Amino acid sequence: MNIGLFTDTYFPQVSGVATSIKTLKDELERRGNHVYIFTTTDPNVEKNDDSEKDIYRFSSVPFISFTERRIAVRGIFQAYQIAKQLKLDIVHTQTEFSLGIIGKFVAKNLNIPCIHTYHTMYEDYLHYVANGKLLKPVHVKEMMLAFCHHMDGVVAPSKRVLDKLTDYGVKSPIRIIPTGIDVKHYEKNDHVDIRKKLGLNSNTPVMVSVSRVAYEKNISEMIDALPKILKQVPNAMLVIVGEGPAEDDLMKQVSDMKLNDHVIFTGEINNNNVNDYYRMADVFVSTSNSESQGLTYIEAVAAGTKVVVARSPYTDDLIDDKSIGMTFESEDKFVEETVDYLQNRGRYPDYQNVQEQKLHEISAEYFVDQMLSFYEDTIQEFNRTKAKQTNTSD
Repeated sequence: MNIGLFTDTYFPQVSGVATSIKTLKDELERRGNHVYIFTTTDPNVEKNDDSEKDIYRFSSVPFISFTERRIAVRGIFQAYQIAKQLKLDIVHTQTEFSLGIIGKFVAKNLNIPCIHTYHTMYEDYLHYVANGKLLKPVHVKEMMLAFCHHMDGVVAPSKRVLDKLTDYGVKSPIRIIPTGIDVKHYEKNDHVDIRKKLGLNSNTPVMVSVSRVAYEKNISEMIDALPKILKQVPNAMLVIVGEGPAEDDLMKQVSDMKLNDHVIFTGEINNNNVNDYYRMADVFVSTSNSESQGLTYIEAVAAGTKVVVARSPYTDDLIDDKSIGMTFESEDKFVEETVDYLQNRGRYPDYQNVQEQKLHEISAEYFVDQMLSFYEDTIQEFNRTKAKQTNTSD
């Protein structure tokens, strides 16, 4: 199958969407499919880079108020010509903006099906545009309805996304397909002593947060709760992995609360090395309520690190055994569950049958099994509809 993935963000940009697309591409290709990425130019990509095979980049500029992301400014007809030469069987858009619109144009003019993955809960990101004064939730609804109109299928990474799209009134067939990960990568232990690198000893109770350091991740709430944790675990450390627009404010918060001796900001870490940070921690923590699925959550699970994350329909399905982690609905519960894992390191063993089932559910293989099934069903339905229209016109 020849598959075109249209996205505004891709490596070397670091994001959950880029990781999801790379996982999809790699596993599809491992099974003999041909996958082509249509994305934006990036100043960090060198010309004639060998790793850019089957990646087509279109002129772009930084996105308004979100400058680490980019938006294409031209290339719609060029993309059509490339896709025509590649003889694409299906277009799979991963953005509602520039390359998403281009992908829809390409699919319509090639007369092939187009499906879309709704990655981002935009209502949680409205503050990036004119400090939230310009765009409102109703505008998000209108945008989603317009973009998904005549879409042949929509992928919802979680039930939360499905419910939101249903509330918006999206009529296209929607299928829940959570993104998977390369589980084997997170099982690896290259014996990199991250604790030593960070100046921590082997007995230090460590919490790790891995995410874009942005306001919608609610990291400030995690820091607010830290004094309560330290009352019960005085030598605990919080390691914040990632970078983003909230970093300076969070550092100031830590300083104002006199928590500098208990918080480490690592900055951005190469995706290939993040596993070492999960594995060195006793517990992965997140106070974010903006996740459509939470790739870092399943990465932590795959690395064998206990997780404590905000409760949602998605996390309730993912975190359903104390050998894996716990969910919370209040700050006190967050503190209680985190302290429990820090004080009882090793008390909750990895039950093999639970772990094996969970690792299968979050694996790239299972993810692509479901995606290929959706591709095939969508193509068959598209061809049936096209045949009916041809017969009617005759």
